[in-house]
Amino acid sequence: MRRDGLPSRVTLASSEDTHAFGMRLGRLLRAGDLVVLTGGLGAGKTTLTQGIGAGLGVRGPVTSPTFVIARVHPSTVGGPALVHVDAYRLGGALELDDLDLDTDVADSVTVVEWGHGVAERLADAYLEVVLTAGADETRTLSLTGFGDRWLADLSTSGPS
Repeated sequence: MRRDGLPSRVTLASSEDTHAFGMRLGRLLRAGDLVVLTGGLGAGKTTLTQGIGAGLGVRGPVTSPTFVIARVHPSTVGGPALVHVDAYRLGGALELDDLDLDTDVADSVTVVEWGHGVAERLADAYLEVVLTAGADETRTLSLTGFGDRWLADLSTSGPS
């Protein structure tokens, strides 16, 4: 168990478990947090993000923003909005900069699918989640925190 109350690695048996873990993660996240999701097609990135949205209490439905690139889901409970980005079609960090997301990052929770190598510079600290799909619905998530936010002891605001 990491100091922020999250495991460094977790294996989930189903898409429902992936969603539930996303809810747990969503309850830990706060305005200014950046989550970078990496994994192949069907690895569960959108399912995890749907769970994060549920944990944050945002207006949905949370769907893959593949063609619109980014969607903002306002909070229904007075918390931060969820900015959900799909960087798959972007050519790199410069195209991500063109979206002007950094204006939203401080006030929102930003989740970037396909974000590895593209989104890390949106914030001083971020959580990278690498999702690997198994032969069945099993998914393995590896979580690595970067920056002071993820090195701080968050156990007092741990998952419920």
